[in-house]
Amino acid sequence: MSPLRKVVICGVGLIGGSFALALRGAGAVGELVAMGRSRATLDEAVRRRVIDRAAHDWDDALAGADLVLLAMPVGQMEDVMGELAPRLSVDTLVTDAGSTKQDVIAAARRRLGAKIEQFIPGHPIAGAEKSGVAAASANLYRGRRVVLTPLAENRRADVERLAAIWRSCGAVVDELAPQVHDQTFAAVSHLPHLLAYALVHELAARADSERLFSFAAGGFRDFTRIASSHPEMWRDICVANRGPLIEELDAYQAALLRLRVLLAAADAPGLENLFAAARAARDTWLEAMEPPGE
Repeated sequence: MSPLRKVVICGVGLIGGSFALALRGAGAVGELVAMGRSRATLDEAVRRRVIDRAAHDWDDALAGADLVLLAMPVGQMEDVMGELAPRLSVDTLVTDAGSTKQDVIAAARRRLGAKIEQFIPGHPIAGAEKSGVAAASANLYRGRRVVLTPLAENRRADVERLAAIWRSCGAVVDELAPQVHDQTFAAVSHLPHLLAYALVHELAARADSERLFSFAAGGFRDFTRIASSHPEMWRDICVANRGPLIEELDAYQAALLRLRVLLAAADAPGLENLFAAARAARDTWLEAMEPPGE
């Protein structure tokens, strides 16, 4: 892949900042420019050498740009698309890093109009509980999956070009239909975050919360790690994907009810069988995740 002349990152936090650092580390970009709401964040990104400079406006940012990454919460994307659309050159590709796809695509169709062919939706599966540019890492995407959900209007050569850009960051690239993407991640990402937030919030609201937290140890820490994730980002994700997420929440509530029935009946064999099946499924998943030879 030939190096990109200029990449614009809108939202230079963990995801956007790590993308910038990975591209720089791979020698895959000439200039890294950022746009964002917070001047302090942009100044910090420059100070940490995550980006080369902050742009003054979209005209400045987009001049000569090969690629724009939208890495802000999904609820902000439509307004940003509306701002950049009139200034978007035919030579510039746009992608995003949002955890939901159908809502982002709908926003892109409303705001980009005939330029929709230049927008290739994406989702790097590489988040962490810490956010902000200080958490950015050049290795965040190494060995991680990035899902692209191409549109009918996208040129295949552009999709392949974007996939090659992500591979230069060390990522493994997959493709899914937008609806399949949102259903999948409602189950394996959005629901776990919702549950972690709910458990911590429920315990924190109790009169004896201080005692409870003082005795919480590794199991509680591991289960609730993702409750330290960015609240604004996860608010937008949950609202945007609420249909599939409610379906998953209903299924989980049914599973909890089955557990309650087993507990009420003191059904030790039933509990053990359920636990054993769950452990076997998780162990199989973990083994499949391990790189060959490790």
